[in-house]
Amino acid sequence: MNAPTASRRGRLVRAAAVLVATIGLSATVLPPAWAGGYPSDEAKPNLAAALAGYSSLWKSSGKNDGHGKVKNTTVLRWNDRVVSWVNQQATPQQRFRALQDAEYLASDDRGYDQSLTIADGLGERLGALYLQGRITGELPLTTELLNNTTGTVGNYVSTGKLKSKFSYPRPFLRTDSKAARAPGDSSSCKSSKVNASSLARLRRGQPWADAKGNLRITRVPAAVDVTKRYTDRTVKLSAEYGSSGLCRSGSFPSGHTTDAYSSGLMLATMLPELAPSILARTSEAANNRLVLGVHYPLDVVGGRINGQAVVTTRWADKKFRNAKILPAREELVNYLESACGARLAVCAASDQPYRNDPYAGAAAPGGTSQVVTSRASALAVYTERLGYGFAPSGSALEASLPSKAEYLLLTAFPTLTMAQRRAVLAQTQTRSGHPLDTSKAHAKGKAPGSWQRLDLAAAMSAVVVLQPDGTVKVSSVGGAPTVLQG
Repeated sequence: MNAPTASRRGRLVRAAAVLVATIGLSATVLPPAWAGGYPSDEAKPNLAAALAGYSSLWKSSGKNDGHGKVKNTTVLRWNDRVVSWVNQQATPQQRFRALQDAEYLASDDRGYDQSLTIADGLGERLGALYLQGRITGELPLTTELLNNTTGTVGNYVSTGKLKSKFSYPRPFLRTDSKAARAPGDSSSCKSSKVNASSLARLRRGQPWADAKGNLRITRVPAAVDVTKRYTDRTVKLSAEYGSSGLCRSGSFPSGHTTDAYSSGLMLATMLPELAPSILARTSEAANNRLVLGVHYPLDVVGGRINGQAVVTTRWADKKFRNAKILPAREELVNYLESACGARLAVCAASDQPYRNDPYAGAAAPGGTSQVVTSRASALAVYTERLGYGFAPSGSALEASLPSKAEYLLLTAFPTLTMAQRRAVLAQTQTRSGHPLDTSKAHAKGKAPGSWQRLDLAAAMSAVVVLQPDGTVKVSSVGGAPTVLQG
């Protein structure tokens, strides 16, 4: 959700003032929605088209009231099963990380956002250096791109209209419209006004729901972050279950995930040497929406699709790329190498990599324990979370790539042509037929290429063999992005 409470709308101007003070601009800094001067400021990605596959699963009432008709029981039942399991199985540490990943800058300048909390994707030392640079104002160009409140990439799109269009009830909402209101919840969140009663038949009798069809979701209690890892203040953390801004907004797609991938994927393209770990940490931030029980797997898949479209649109805008992205990339690489005292690859090789054990070793439905200890396991976990165990339908189709997605590999493979980069994406793309995949409709000319199938952690860590005829073949993934002569 892009605006978890009404207070975030007031954060924009306040945060803009903070940015002015931080980077020393004399002119007023405005949120990106008001900015101009770059083609992509106006020509934003068509997210509704990218997410059109959701309409084959659920039909909203059209009243933005959380009611509608289930069109695919199998898929939506798996959606329920996975979110309930993740919410119930997550460790206390993971629940706290989920609260941290839910945070945005507050109107009193307290707080932080996912462009900061994903820092450990860079590694223990490099992540700490990145945070230091962001917090102290030594990375102004990077902040201008990635910040989830004012960033020209981190806050480039909104999911509000899409949530209203699809209007799917959130996991923590009661299916039973007569259920008692939780203590502290807004009166507008009581079950008689907002509920998941349209999903009653989907849930009754399932082991992940109670006798009345209420999904088994445990609310994660509010907490206080006293670590001062992302800010010099203590910060109150809450999932805000009982706020009308959350309970009354649609679940699909996830705005937090959209923001996380907008920042996380852009960061990965700025530091392609670290891409699998950065993307795995980004996928953890998205998965933490399930930990809190405020989103389903399909919601975070939709948010990932959005983030990929966002970053592609900004990279494909030559004017924006040259003026904003490339200078920020140079700033960030130079800062990290200067602070570390060596080339980035050397610093990364000697660093403690990103690690995560979200479920104390238990295996998720249809998957693994999602434990990350290395670059290879980061890639594996990222790839697993692309599909969340949903069974693919139909026969496997050939690669289906969105327009301009090859721009995402500019930094990973600077010596390849656009056509060769596109071939790398095609060879690392996942199987067709998963929910939200548009391959079949794309083949008929009725939808864009499939954002759902992109495996960017694999593509950005590929060893590519360049053949004498100019074609390329991906020989392996999981290492540093490399081009070999065939």
